[in-house]
Amino acid sequence: MLDDQVQPNETTVPLLPCVAPEETLAFWRALGFAVTYEQTKPYLYLAFRWRGFDLHYGRASSTVDPALENTGGCLVMVDTVAPYHAAFAAAMRRTYGKVLAKGLPRMTRYRPGASRFTVMDPSGNSIIFIQRDEPAELEYGGSKQLRGLARVLDNVRILREFKNDDRAAFRALNSGLRRHGDTAPAVEQAVALAVLIELSAALGESERVPEWGARLRHLSLTTEERRRVESAVADPTLLERWMPTTP
Repeated sequence: MLDDQVQPNETTVPLLPCVAPEETLAFWRALGFAVTYEQTKPYLYLAFRWRGFDLHYGRASSTVDPALENTGGCLVMVDTVAPYHAAFAAAMRRTYGKVLAKGLPRMTRYRPGASRFTVMDPSGNSIIFIQRDEPAELEYGGSKQLRGLARVLDNVRILREFKNDDRAAFRALNSGLRRHGDTAPAVEQAVALAVLIELSAALGESERVPEWGARLRHLSLTTEERRRVESAVADPTLLERWMPTTP
């Protein structure tokens, strides 16, 4: 058969639409990517390389709106996602003084144990880093075995980690805590409050953080429960002033 003569050594390179060439060049350079090709006239073509993979960009349709964040995207399959997120976070801090978490470009948070994260480029493309051993059948929340605030937290996890919708996660958790907070175990309340504090920082809505922080500080948690609360957020330093002391 003819396909027996085809050697299995293919390389696939994503070709993404670009509406902001200068911003795209600056962003990927800031993250440590090498520019392997750069042309803006007579037509646009940009190529970047970082370690073992390449990203290429071409002209976008005039109808593309980066603000919709649905321009295009690609998947980057890796053995372990945490080092990639750490490398990009460090590069962002060096260049921008912080990890870009809002607007375009940005990078989604990484919670310990998560199997993916997303980099959004200046044109609204999603570059999603996924761990190779991520389960083929993901649990997308709403487990029938969960009740009350535990079920709310499960749904919020999906909104944050897989749908990248902080606003929806914030609303769902705020509502869920009002409905179930008084009857939920202390550790579930603490996780909910910690995630609300982190989402508030990401969304730039810090008005209620002192209220949630004071509530968190007055909960009684074991050492193991404290670890669970801290692992629920990407940056536990946000909780330092609010975490209760162990008994």
